[in-house]
Amino acid sequence: MDKELYESAVTAVKDCLKVKKDESFLVVTDSELKTIGQALFEAGRSLGAESVIMEIMPLSRNGEEPPESVSRAMAASEAVIIPTSKSLTHTTARREACSAGARVATMPGITKDTMVRCLKADYYAIADRTKKITKMLTDAKSAHVTTESGTDIIIPVDGIEGIASTGLIHEKGGFGNLPSGEAYLMPVENSSNGVFIVDGSMAGIGDLTGKTPITITVKDGFAVEITGGPEADLLKEKLEAVGPMAFNTAELGIGTNDAAKITGKILEDEKVMGTIHIALGNNMSMGGTVNVPIHLDGIVMKPTVEFDGKMIMEKGKLLID
Repeated sequence: MDKELYESAVTAVKDCLKVKKDESFLVVTDSELKTIGQALFEAGRSLGAESVIMEIMPLSRNGEEPPESVSRAMAASEAVIIPTSKSLTHTTARREACSAGARVATMPGITKDTMVRCLKADYYAIADRTKKITKMLTDAKSAHVTTESGTDIIIPVDGIEGIASTGLIHEKGGFGNLPSGEAYLMPVENSSNGVFIVDGSMAGIGDLTGKTPITITVKDGFAVEITGGPEADLLKEKLEAVGPMAFNTAELGIGTNDAAKITGKILEDEKVMGTIHIALGNNMSMGGTVNVPIHLDGIVMKPTVEFDGKMIMEKGKLLID
């Protein structure tokens, strides 16, 4: 087995997920990422955990539910790690596994390069930075995001609890992405208004560097217009295939991982420090009411971000200690 891949798998399982001897440990993977899944399985076995690996067929979209047998196995495990080509993050299966007490890490679309590079980051420094921004999100009433490229959107967040995805998933029922590093929450439903320009990458579509950005106009919490090049058309197709609620403005997130870079894979891209992301679709995992089988994040580069008029990021530079 590739030495670097195996070492990063041990970091993920031992340090980030804190898998211990004799714990029930489940790896859920698919045919596209089974090499990474196998490395994680071997890492769990080396720690003395009761390790199981389940391979599923690649799903058709982010947020689609896995087979029922996999859902049951997730809920019956103490620790679960999920390297799959499509995300199981915003699924009932993941939520029910956490409710049953499982510690769950999802790794949608992860590559060897991302795994090796980003799991070498200082996750304790990332955790500290993430928790500070999460508290600021929780305390804020409204976020205002602007960019020189044309983003100008008001996102009400009053009364919404921020979520810190630190990469350290040590508590029973805990959850996060790996690699990690973001502070995020759902906006107040039916309330966001403005325009955001996705010029970094878009989940399910890829890297937009050098391509026509996707311009998304939001009214009362829903995307009402999506324009740009072929990538914008593809985004509309993906959302329309699910239905009107897929256009819900589901998430505002702020990247906090200084080792992450734009790669076209949303798992890493949404963690890039100095970016924000706004997602469309499912917000159930954040306490919302929109339960559709899709959740697509769009990365906004070099944003200026204000919470209740106080600037916390200027043109992609975080202004916090």
